[in-house]
Amino acid sequence: MAARPVSRMLQRVLRSGLRTCSSGAPVTQHRPGEPPQTAAEELSRRRQFLREHAAPFSAFLTDSFGRQHSYLRISLTEKCNLRCQYCMPEEGVPLTPKANLLTTEEILTLARLFVKEGIDKIRLTGGEPLIRPDVVDIVARLHQLEGLRTIGITTNGINLARLLPQLQKAGLSAINISLDTLVPAKFEFIVRRKGFHKVMEGIHKAIELGYSPVKVNCVVMRGLNEDELLDFVALTEGLPLDMRFIEYMPFDGNRWNFKKMVSYKEMLDTLRQQWPELEKLPEEESSTAKAFKIPGFRGQLSFITSMSDHFCGTCNRLRITADGNLKVCLFGNSEVSLRDHLRAGASEEELLRVIGAAVGRKKRQHAGMFSIAQMKNRPMILIEFLLLLQDSPPAIPSISSQDPFRVQGIRHRVSFPSQKATLWEGGWFPRTPLLAQWQLGSSCPQRQYSSHLDSDANPKCLSAVARAPATPSGALPTADQLTHVDTEGRAAMVDVGGKPDTERVAVASAVVLLGSMAFKLVQENQLKKGDALAVAQLAGVQAAKLTSQLIPLCHHVALSHIQVWLELDATRHAVGIRASCRARGPTGVEMEALTAAAVAALTVYDMCKAVSRDIVLGEIKLLSKTGGQRGDFQRT
Repeated sequence: MAARPVSRMLQRVLRSGLRTCSSGAPVTQHRPGEPPQTAAEELSRRRQFLREHAAPFSAFLTDSFGRQHSYLRISLTEKCNLRCQYCMPEEGVPLTPKANLLTTEEILTLARLFVKEGIDKIRLTGGEPLIRPDVVDIVARLHQLEGLRTIGITTNGINLARLLPQLQKAGLSAINISLDTLVPAKFEFIVRRKGFHKVMEGIHKAIELGYSPVKVNCVVMRGLNEDELLDFVALTEGLPLDMRFIEYMPFDGNRWNFKKMVSYKEMLDTLRQQWPELEKLPEEESSTAKAFKIPGFRGQLSFITSMSDHFCGTCNRLRITADGNLKVCLFGNSEVSLRDHLRAGASEEELLRVIGAAVGRKKRQHAGMFSIAQMKNRPMILIEFLLLLQDSPPAIPSISSQDPFRVQGIRHRVSFPSQKATLWEGGWFPRTPLLAQWQLGSSCPQRQYSSHLDSDANPKCLSAVARAPATPSGALPTADQLTHVDTEGRAAMVDVGGKPDTERVAVASAVVLLGSMAFKLVQENQLKKGDALAVAQLAGVQAAKLTSQLIPLCHHVALSHIQVWLELDATRHAVGIRASCRARGPTGVEMEALTAAAVAALTVYDMCKAVSRDIVLGEIKLLSKTGGQRGDFQRT
């Protein structure tokens, strides 16, 4: 908005009998007999005046391509109470000495200067900003800055439930919470620490206090959590969440690999298969997220496409690191120290010249994902805790008269493990109703599998295994060390990014010794619970698809075929189980086959335990596998 002529502004000020503060906003002179205005009313009125008489945007915050930078991210600390794999090297990072970090007053001095020049949104990051002792005070003091419309925070959520009520009172208006999995064991693997339930509690607290939407951010990594996309999106049906999927990005120490990155288009294709009615929302100015919504859902989902479809052309963000360096591009390695100029006694004008020169040197766009991967840049932990690049206009906290946790008809999905569902139930979060009850239900389309072989099927011929070329019998060649343990004895996921895709087939077996009474009931299909063989077969198929969620260090495998056979052995009063899994990819499927056989056996036990608990599960073993660098295997 163009500035109004000075004479007109002065005439208005004189007519209203007002004086002005240094910002040019009018300050009311108290007149005898009139009730005095409260500080909040006065501050609100002055902010309104500034909006109506806005000056042209600062030349110091406008780059050579005309991009106006109105959004500042300030890192409050380099420290963090988690060790996320995509954010920090496993060995940690060398921290800056405390004396070289910005003090609270220096942070506020720089914030005041940037806001005066046109910044209207500040987001506090880290490290983890909520471990800084004076974070509430910093938010409160930022809230007093005239012209600042939004104060946000990016957090891992560990301390959020405890601090959010104070932060809301201080003026916090936007929240971003990191959550990369709904499986507690996988959470601990990704962040190398415990704390899953604290993060969930923080999300609930944000909803309870009226933040809408609550932004939940998920860095999607192939082989780790891309299989949970549907589960995350399903949460938006009944909750005011903005589920944001972020492409995996390269930073020092996070061992970025292109093959680990799941692109926006690939994620979108996966979601459209489940929800073809998914519709794109209009993009907001300077937005870095591509937002979508499923009609009828309370929340929405977004994609941060920094790698596959950059948004540099509308970037309006600047960053100040915890040690006081200004970064004009997250992926650039050029920085300028504002701390050093501050401590050298630089005036506002001198600081603005330094800032303006840095902004003026900002490039049109970043170098691209492959070039970025080769560049020397800070680890993510030393820039911000997590790249949460898109931030919608602030939510105005307002507590609905309705229960903020109420969920209307969450879609039943067989791929959502019951373990996840319990995490959201009131048992984990006192005084909180169930988020959802996930179960196998009639509303979920299922493919039924017969528990009996076709009449022309040979029970000894198991899928492709019987047709495979003959292979040497006996054990596979052994490796020199365990592949899922690092040099220090800690659990580690094998990197399969460089392995070739080959056809993989595995067959596993199990046996359930029932005893005569239970065996007869199963044989005659007289169990009160129903057809044990049919239910166990379904359970085996489902378990194979969920193996990576049950076994923490297993890769997610897109299985092309699963078969589970159950046969009655009258001589042993037993049920024999065989499971076959097939896929094309860089890793084997023996764990999927073993999981299918084991879970099918457990299901038979569950169906029969009311009749007898003298049931024995055993002989769970791999029968054969084909494909892979270590060759084929056939148990003799």
